Amino acid sequence: MQRLALLSLVVPDYDAGIAFFVDVMGFELLEDTDLGGGKRWVRVAPKGAETAFLLARAVGDKQVAAIGNQGGGRVWLFLQTDDFDRDHADMLAKGVHFEEQPRDEPYGRVAVFNDPFGNRWDLVQFNPKSA
Repeated sequence: MQRLALLSLVVPDYDAGIAFFVDVMGFELLEDTDLGGGKRWVRVAPKGAETAFLLARAVGDKQVAAIGNQGGGRVWLFLQTDDFDRDHADMLAKGVHFEEQPRDEPYGRVAVFNDPFGNRWDLVQFNPKSA
């Protein structure tokens, strides 16, 4: 058996990543282990998710340039919800920037938002037939 365990997400600073994903988005802080030399192993995930993000502090010009652009300017992260209106309202109240108003697509209800690092996400509630 195989499963996708982690996705690395480049951030400018571990604590900034934790502040957004845990304090604003409500993700769980699964681990924050000091590895020495300023490096940490920081894992966050939405509550109940099987796959987590490894927050990776950018080191060097190439990694710094990748902050917020790991998807090449496209939406590349999809946060699925079971209650779009609840989560959209909560995120707006916490200052999350949405690029657009919610819209209905054949696959479900969706709106594009940005994390503070520049990544583009979809908040999406799939239709039952699309999930």
